[in-house]
Amino acid sequence: MILARVVGTVVATRKDPRLEGKKLIVVKPVSPEGKDEAGYLVAVDTVSAGFKERVLVVSGSSARMAEGCKDLPVDTAIVGIVDDVQLD
Repeated sequence: MILARVVGTVVATRKDPRLEGKKLIVVKPVSPEGKDEAGYLVAVDTVSAGFKERVLVVSGSSARMAEGCKDLPVDTAIVGIVDDVQLD
């Protein structure tokens, strides 16, 4: 799982028909403390995440097991909205 923050959206006028109606979100990985990490990911949103929300992202075969992503050509999916992170 990847902890990330929603930073944007992707609009694609032409895409695989299996992705029709799916919201594509740009996320930036963050550390548990909330500091930005390198890179960006595009993920299918399965939880209606909002701009700047912290989210949980899964990748690979785990993304294809997320709600509504079975048999879709996806590599990353947002599967949760994070309320709080606590480190001991």
